[in-house]
Amino acid sequence: MNRIFLDVHALQTVPPSNLNRDDTGAPKTAVYGGVPRARVSSQAWKRATRTYFDDEHLLDPSELGVRTKKVVELLAKRITELAPSLSTDTALTLADETVKATGLKTEVPKRKADAAKESGNTPAPEAKYLVFLSARQLDGLARLAVDGAADITAFLKEKTNKEKAKEIADSRHSVDIALFGRMVADAADFNVDAAVQVAHAISVHRVDNESDYYTAVDDENTEEETGAGMIGTVDFNSATLYRYAALGVHQLAANLGQGLREDEPRTEPVRRAVEAFVHSFVASLPTGKINTFGHHTLPDAVVVKLRTTRPISFVAAFEEPVRGDQGGHVREASDRLAAYVPDIERAYGDQDSTLSWVLRVGPNTLKLAGLGTESDTLGDLVTAVGQAVAERLGKPA
Repeated sequence: MNRIFLDVHALQTVPPSNLNRDDTGAPKTAVYGGVPRARVSSQAWKRATRTYFDDEHLLDPSELGVRTKKVVELLAKRITELAPSLSTDTALTLADETVKATGLKTEVPKRKADAAKESGNTPAPEAKYLVFLSARQLDGLARLAVDGAADITAFLKEKTNKEKAKEIADSRHSVDIALFGRMVADAADFNVDAAVQVAHAISVHRVDNESDYYTAVDDENTEEETGAGMIGTVDFNSATLYRYAALGVHQLAANLGQGLREDEPRTEPVRRAVEAFVHSFVASLPTGKINTFGHHTLPDAVVVKLRTTRPISFVAAFEEPVRGDQGGHVREASDRLAAYVPDIERAYGDQDSTLSWVLRVGPNTLKLAGLGTESDTLGDLVTAVGQAVAERLGKPA
């Protein structure tokens, strides 16, 4: 299959907020172009994107996975659903042995083992690391465990059954696994190469963190009891962010294989996954300190590129920080992007094979209209991109 990349670029302004904290509780920052910038880590926005799939029902639950250390407990629940006559302890044993047959390592966490000495309860083993499994993979492993319930140890010692466990865990990947990958250091066969790369979002301008001193009053204080019941500080900043993600459509197609449904064309699961990703990446928002700041914004502009050359970030348009001389940052950032993109695509010969779409809001983003086919709504943009991906995939390599 030919290499196909989808680049998603967004300009988004957030008011005073603390979307993504460092170890001191302050908003994360980075130095770029010689000045400090606001930063939101790739992990923060990837998680926001992944949870948005389910929150907004963009995909059927059967097409999604779960990432957890509690994989044994999760599998045991599915086992008891299939075989209600099995006791909880038996289901946990079956689940633990089946998980280990895939090559993953499990153990009872020390804190739970110590607590169990006092309570007498048997704690469930956990994986030593976060494990990403699709709903279909969990269901398949549960059926395999029930098949071997009579003597699970002897059942899984048989080579064909152990290979079956590994095959179930490494096929029919959910959309989120296919997109974001799966990595287990001591079980390389379990790994899935990510189809998506998400950059750290950074502000297009210089940002200095600020600090808010706050107090809380005790509602039961009398008039004689003056002073606050609690005082503290919270750090924050505000910024116009440049956000970028690159999706390897060919890698996504390889990860999904034939997808989770038997009765659909080869391109359909990829189209569905691409549409869900673009929608979710654009519309999602990290929720750090959201109850404190209520930073509910959406991008002012989105530019999507479908190309057959390697991915291209446009962050260098903002290496010289936007100054905000026009009273804000969105207009100058949009103007910078509108000037930079044609220049770099001309210089590196990436215009003829590239398809482009633009979604923008307000007059400050007017110059971006020339970068591609304009979409009136996010829904229109998502549909157009999905159709183009399906057409590209349908062409002979």
